[in-house]
Amino acid sequence: MRLILYSKPGCHLCEGLQEKLEQIVEKQSITSLQLEIRDITTRDDWFQAYQYEIPVLCLVNSRGAEEEGTEQPLPRPSPRATVQQLEKTLQKYV
Repeated sequence: MRLILYSKPGCHLCEGLQEKLEQIVEKQSITSLQLEIRDITTRDDWFQAYQYEIPVLCLVNSRGAEEEGTEQPLPRPSPRATVQQLEKTLQKYV
């Protein structure tokens, strides 16, 4: 499973969420979870899609060949959520 975090430099909400996600991935509490950070300022299509929405967290499912690479946007977690709360939320989707 792969998580994609759409963010941009200087966004304190993005940085806070990224920190928490990195802790979860580092602990390996959710097996085979990878985190990819995408800076929306590097591509016009990402910027147009997410400029008013960041941070945006998507799950990429690699179960079936026809589903591979499909991004499923996840509900935005509260900035006040702890690492443990975020981990529980992610486990619902993974």
